[in-house]
Amino acid sequence: MKTSQLEKPTSLVSRISVSLPPDLLTELDAMVESRGYLSRSQAIGEMVNYQLAEHKRRLGNEVMAGTLTLLYNRATRGLQGKLADLQYQHIAEVISSLHVHLTEDQMLEVVLVQGPAAKLQAIADEMLAQRGVITGRLQLLAAVIPPLHAPADAIEE
Repeated sequence: MKTSQLEKPTSLVSRISVSLPPDLLTELDAMVESRGYLSRSQAIGEMVNYQLAEHKRRLGNEVMAGTLTLLYNRATRGLQGKLADLQYQHIAEVISSLHVHLTEDQMLEVVLVQGPAAKLQAIADEMLAQRGVITGRLQLLAAVIPPLHAPADAIEE
């Protein structure tokens, strides 16, 4: 077999140019250094990814994965049961959850979710509105968790 000339690899990134006022560039450089980014491009890429995920979340139709983090007072009567019931009611979107006892009365719960962004936001709003929930946050990513089981029609007999 004849050895052929090495093929030029295709570029995995595209180069763009960004113009910034001097004070904003100074702040960007300080953030790059303090957070340990390798370059401005890495920092800007992370910011763009975050903003794209936020945009998709606001549109509401995109299937996304993320976490709902709740801090709540575990002494609030019926709250833990209500949160568990809500997770069960949304079993198709709730993948898993973890709770940690922080103090005698405070509980941290992290719920892994996946589904249409608008539905996940509605689930989060319902949980955050419960009496006894101190604070919480839904964080969504433009990513999808691989299905745990193949659809029934994909299973060969």
